[in-house]
Amino acid sequence: MAQVPSIAAALEGLVDDPVVVRTRTPGPPPFAPEPPDDDGNGDRHGDDDDHRGASLSNARLGMLIFLGAETMFFAGLLGAFIVYRVANETWPPMSMPRLPVEVTGINTLILLYSASTMWRANRAIRLGQQQALRRMLRNTAILGVIFLTVQGSEWVKLIRDGLTLSSGVYGATFYTLIGCHGLHVLGAVVWLCSVWLRATHQRYTATRRTGVVLCGMYWSYVVGLWPVLYWLVYVY
Repeated sequence: MAQVPSIAAALEGLVDDPVVVRTRTPGPPPFAPEPPDDDGNGDRHGDDDDHRGASLSNARLGMLIFLGAETMFFAGLLGAFIVYRVANETWPPMSMPRLPVEVTGINTLILLYSASTMWRANRAIRLGQQQALRRMLRNTAILGVIFLTVQGSEWVKLIRDGLTLSSGVYGATFYTLIGCHGLHVLGAVVWLCSVWLRATHQRYTATRRTGVVLCGMYWSYVVGLWPVLYWLVYVY
């Protein structure tokens, strides 16, 4: 019977598992600091496709919303032009000068080719080719300037021939529709020059290229819009 207490003590030692209670120092919970939103070159962390995978970045989503608003704006202008065009049996009026269809057609090809150089610029920065990026951005801007110069020279000739904003509905719709697109191309060229200047200082890399991507989206939009305007205004 003397072994009973010893066996009980041994069993008690086996099941004895004291709970250790850890006390926490009072204060706010620990947290890991987040990286800054901007790295100083205009591209925000997380705005590039490389950081988001298949999801749509905030920058690209914002640009798509902006382009949607631009589409609604031009749709209103095009709708007004089509209404006036269908309502008039003779278009353009007999007293108005003939639009430069051939010259503007060649100018259209120049603008369409600029979409190719812009695509090459985006491809170059994805591959980390800084020199090719600068060259393609410069070529795209030059093609945009050529397009605006040709359009401006044709406008000067049309004004001399009597086609002005006060030349009835025909002149008003022509200059409003084509002029609005010209302003958008001018704004895109200014943006391109800004991106090119930043590219000369190597501000963009394969993982920090948001500025180039957004500029390419806007440039592609103004280029893609022009053939529609050319066909409706100059050819139809």
